[in-house]
Amino acid sequence: MKFDCLIIDDEKLLADSTAEYFNLFGVKTAVAYSVADCDAFMRDHSAALLLLDINLSDGSGFALCKTLRATTDIPILFISARTSDDDKIVALGIGGDDYIQKPYSLGVLCAKVKAVLKRYDKRGDARFDDGRIFVDIPAKRVTVGGAPVKLTSLEFRLLAYLIQNADRVVTKRELFDNVWRDKFTGDGTLNVHVRKLREAIERDPNNPQYIITAWGDGYCFVSGAGEK
Repeated sequence: MKFDCLIIDDEKLLADSTAEYFNLFGVKTAVAYSVADCDAFMRDHSAALLLLDINLSDGSGFALCKTLRATTDIPILFISARTSDDDKIVALGIGGDDYIQKPYSLGVLCAKVKAVLKRYDKRGDARFDDGRIFVDIPAKRVTVGGAPVKLTSLEFRLLAYLIQNADRVVTKRELFDNVWRDKFTGDGTLNVHVRKLREAIERDPNNPQYIITAWGDGYCFVSGAGEK
């Protein structure tokens, strides 16, 4: 079964009341109270977004996030009563999309979840295939001319985000926020990864047709480049 949101929190009363509120306002939500519950849920169901507590009864939300990030790029919003800036940095650095402080307003949180789901739904198709380049985003698989291409996890996330936002300029800030999820990434790091992607998919990396630079702004993935 497909859900909009899975709440992973061992505070059962809070998790249940949040799920009840979300369901009341049209966000189909399930609850897991532990890492084990989350694993069991993922075997039989899917969710478009996760609300993940840092402290769970049988493990760390940080560790669970790292495990999930090996197989999925769905949005993960951390929820925690902890106020340390270090926790926020770790949460975003390991793949979290946001850090939400407890106690939270149910109305505000529900609105935020709806906004993230709406943005996620607009990212585009799960596959790209122009006859030359094939990208299966859920399977994290890329082929060029039928030959498999090996990319690092970060390189794949960058390529997937550009494809899901094809034919528009994606700003550097947007890439830092949504691919790196790191406020401290610089232009040099981005340029290196773009160069590696071009070497992997372009006919001529020095004369790119797919990943075009918008000078001073960012990059644009041209979906029709394979037809040229």
